[in-house]
Amino acid sequence: MKKILALLFAFASFSCTHAQKKSFSKEALSQTLLSSDGSQVAFKNILKKYKGKTLVIEVWASWCGDCVKAMPKIKELQANNPDAAYLFISMDKTVENWKIGIEKHELKGDHFMANDQMKGVFGKAIDLDWIPRYIIIDKTGKIVIYRAIETDFEKINAALKDLNK
Repeated sequence: MKKILALLFAFASFSCTHAQKKSFSKEALSQTLLSSDGSQVAFKNILKKYKGKTLVIEVWASWCGDCVKAMPKIKELQANNPDAAYLFISMDKTVENWKIGIEKHELKGDHFMANDQMKGVFGKAIDLDWIPRYIIIDKTGKIVIYRAIETDFEKINAALKDLNK
């Protein structure tokens, strides 16, 4: 009986930590990110810009091999969903590497960088455990997909197709 309870507890704990949230935490919304012009902008203010639009957020870094491998997929996603807005949040360690990565990979969209990388306050606030990470937000500001990775492009494409009906 103890083993069954332990298994149930472990399953419940794992399931809860990987749950799909429908909104960002207050902590995430209050965090500031570095914009490409050098200013600090609160995440909640960044999101306000996209009210009324479908938003695709990619959390990435120039040093991340899986992120680089997924670049053709994000470009295909952009080509197939031109009405969606695209926001890239970098977990790079330096501004120089971040900006070189944007240019090298020709990333079209708005760009911000976390001030304290993946394991920092912002990363923890959005439950960041892997990059690239994709978050899809509908036109009302509700999160449709909270946690998707580079192997989830079928799920991402299906969600965007549903949102654009």
